[in-house]
Amino acid sequence: MTDDELAAEWLPEAHHEAFPGVLAGGIIGSLLDCHSNWTAAYHLMKKAGADSPPCTVTADYSVKLLRPTPTSLPVTLASKVVESTGDRATVEATLTAGGRICATCRGTFVAVKPGHPAYHRW
Repeated sequence: MTDDELAAEWLPEAHHEAFPGVLAGGIIGSLLDCHSNWTAAYHLMKKAGADSPPCTVTADYSVKLLRPTPTSLPVTLASKVVESTGDRATVEATLTAGGRICATCRGTFVAVKPGHPAYHRW
């Protein structure tokens, strides 16, 4: 992986299901949003030569659910920065299970400064 890419693996459980055996779309959206946000934060940290990531928030994101995501398998999240200007990064991500892409995401994430309600909230 590079400073522009991140990957993670996650194992769903039954309480994450929309119906038996299938991961809920809201969980998929949350996973892609969070993973993409951290990808942007890591990229912006490296770009600035900082020791810690900036506080970043989601400006926009869009998820496409391509096929049902099984909960019997681990899911892999993969993301890459595709554009970066100043304090923001645009990220594209995929959620894969069993070697098949089940969902995609594209979003813009922005570093916030002191005074923003999300600044150092996590």
